[in-house]
Amino acid sequence: MGISIRWRSWNGLSKKELYDLIQLRLAVFCVEQNCPYQDLDGLDKLAMHLLAYDDGKLVGYLRLFESLEQYHGLASIGRVCTESAYRGKGLARDMMQLALSYSDQNFAKNIKISAQHYLEDFYSSLDFVTVTEPYLEDGIPHIGMIRQYEDNDV
Repeated sequence: MGISIRWRSWNGLSKKELYDLIQLRLAVFCVEQNCPYQDLDGLDKLAMHLLAYDDGKLVGYLRLFESLEQYHGLASIGRVCTESAYRGKGLARDMMQLALSYSDQNFAKNIKISAQHYLEDFYSSLDFVTVTEPYLEDGIPHIGMIRQYEDNDV
């Protein structure tokens, strides 16, 4: 895979990049998971967007927040998704590691996520700890997880 990673702020997204990310998110979260929900939640303008392209096609995406009010000011990562043909090849892990590194370098705070329950082991392998019982979000079982920030410069 010749994956190229782009970080974009809301204002830095091109029209094509915005179209691509909405298309991928809808394909994964609404169509594949058969979950009609409002993907455009008004939070994209607050996020840094990681876009993973392969030969001009968006194949992976996530968004990273420095601070979310609903998470009491903690950083957060969400909308992690990959094109189906790229699953099981480490792309989501690579994207998450880039997001964790970006957060550690720029935000220096704990990260809270709302993870789909079936992905608990994946996020645990990235040092996230489960902090809630399973709950339903848009009809899909989720869990709250937190990764503690560690200052490695001390």
